[in-house]
Amino acid sequence: MAWDLRGSYAETCSCELMCPCNLTIDHGATYDFCRATLAFDIREGQVDGTDVRGRRVVTIIDTPKVMTDGNWRLGLFVDEEATDEQFDKLVQVFGGQLGGPMGALAPLVGEVVGVERAAIEMRDDGLLHSVRVGDVIDFEVEDIVPFGVETGEPVRFANMFHPVGSNLTMAEARRSRIDAFGIRYEGRTGLSTAEFSWAA
Repeated sequence: MAWDLRGSYAETCSCELMCPCNLTIDHGATYDFCRATLAFDIREGQVDGTDVRGRRVVTIIDTPKVMTDGNWRLGLFVDEEATDEQFDKLVQVFGGQLGGPMGALAPLVGEVVGVERAAIEMRDDGLLHSVRVGDVIDFEVEDIVPFGVETGEPVRFANMFHPVGSNLTMAEARRSRIDAFGIRYEGRTGLSTAEFSWAA
């Protein structure tokens, strides 16, 4: 079963500005846990012939301090405008059943705490990226432009281990209210990219 997805992405997590887990998932989080919300706006894509462009998916995770210890709790929201077929295919991709980046992380998941349809809004406005999922998730992150960088180019990580990609933009949470599937936290740091590309 072949599939590919392309689009934009934004995230916020509970760690401080530099999330250790984004540097290497075996390092250990700032606190005794890492909680993160990963939001995907799929501009182009298909899963086994099913067109999924225009759909949005948001995952929320609650992991131990050291992510590689496993026993993650994972929840999944799929765009309420998805057809039943789109919903099923996207749940398989983001649940890891169809391989790809989420498939590589699936062995670390100990419990799927929920899978629901929801109204998902995502907006990109220059350096600002906002995500809203019903009345349970509402966050905005801003890409960080270093002092003295006159081009306005934000800080980018390179060669990181992350399911979205190895080169992402560092961001800081400006607004965060997250309480979904029993996972509640205040986002502090963030990541974004105008282009993610997955295939399997």
